[in-house]
Formats: sequence, structure tokens, C-alpha cells
Amino acid sequence: MSRKLTLPDSPNMDAADGDGRLFAPSAQRNMNYIIDLVRAHAPATGKALEIASGTGEHAAALARALPQLQWQPSDPDADRRRSINAHGAGQDNLADAIALNATAAGWSADHGGQNLILLVNLLHLISTDEAKRLIAEAAQALAPGGVFIVYGPFLRDGETTSEGDARFHASLQAQDAAIGYKDDWDVIDWLQTNWLEMVQVVEMPANNLSFIARRPG
Repeated sequence: MSRKLTLPDSPNMDAADGDGRLFAPSAQRNMNYIIDLVRAHAPATGKALEIASGTGEHAAALARALPQLQWQPSDPDADRRRSINAHGAGQDNLADAIALNATAAGWSADHGGQNLILLVNLLHLISTDEAKRLIAEAAQALAPGGVFIVYGPFLRDGETTSEGDARFHASLQAQDAAIGYKDDWDVIDWLQTNWLEMVQVVEMPANNLSFIARRPG
């Protein structure tokens, strides 16, 4: 998860106040859809871990929208952790961001008991092996009955669904042949291989998909 990629929606530093906040245009575009999705599937109370929180815009908004959950944002990048903390300043149910690399083996041992894990727009930026390892660790980090929500762009039956997605997928693979869009059926298989029960696959705006899975118990 240490790749430096050229992306069409890289966040920009807010030069007005200099507090370290970063802003990504896509975060604002998909914000309300993600809040509605999480609200529909989140547990009534408990611990919520967001993997790769990025700018922190989603983390801050979700903590406001779902105050019954104790949110733990994370990101391996120090500048992004600073941005997350700046966006979430003063929110009692939002902890300071932690330096979690969710593609590493073994992290679930230190972050277990999660009632909700949220992953937004990451699987296409990591390799298949990293994606499988992340899902395996997330499954172990969930408490019994815990929910795992994965959101982002995916292939459908091995195909992209728009010219824009085809160009983006190709641009990712040109930078690193190991990354790019993952297939929807593969993601379902990886979730179920780790003993998670599929709850729903949801079509989202802008050709995105969400996978909702639950740990039995």
C-alpha cells in the first residue's frame, strides 16, 4: 500500500487555513451515497474501523451521521492522518487516525472486535494478493455479527462498464500491472472464502459497487 500513483482525483492541500486538511473532489461527490449505504447496514452501536481513510472527509461526516458508533479512522500516510485529524477535530466519537497498513499480514490481532469495517476506493489501487490478504484480515477483525462494507469501482464479469472506467483501469495497470479493477465475482469469492456471509451487492452511482458481508454469530 506504499505505491505513489498518478490518479485523476488526487487530494489537494487547503491553502486557506493551513491546518493540514486535504480535499478530494470524489469524496464530496459520493459522500451522501456512502452515508446512506452505511446507515442502512451499520449496527446499532459499537466499534467502527475505516480502512484507508484518505483525506478524512468521509470519516468526519460518518461520525456526525452515525454518532452511536465509535469511529477509528486509519491511513498509512502521515500527511493523510494529519488531514483526517483536522477534519475530525472536536468529534467525541472519532478517534485520532492510526497508521494501519491493511494489506499487511497480522493486523487483525491488534484491531479485533470491530462491529463495522468500512473500505472505500482502495481495492483497485492494490494487487490481487494484497486485496485477498486485506479481506482475510478484515474478516478476522470483525466481531461476531460484525459488518464489512466494501465500496469502489469493479469489473462486472471481467468487463468494465463504461469508457471512463476502461481508461482508468488501463491507466492503473500502465503504472503497475499488478493493480487495477477487481472482478465482482472474485470479491464475492474472497469474502465467502473467509467465512463471511454475503448480505447484499448494491449498485452505486458512477458505476460503483458496494459489497456488504457479515461475520456469522
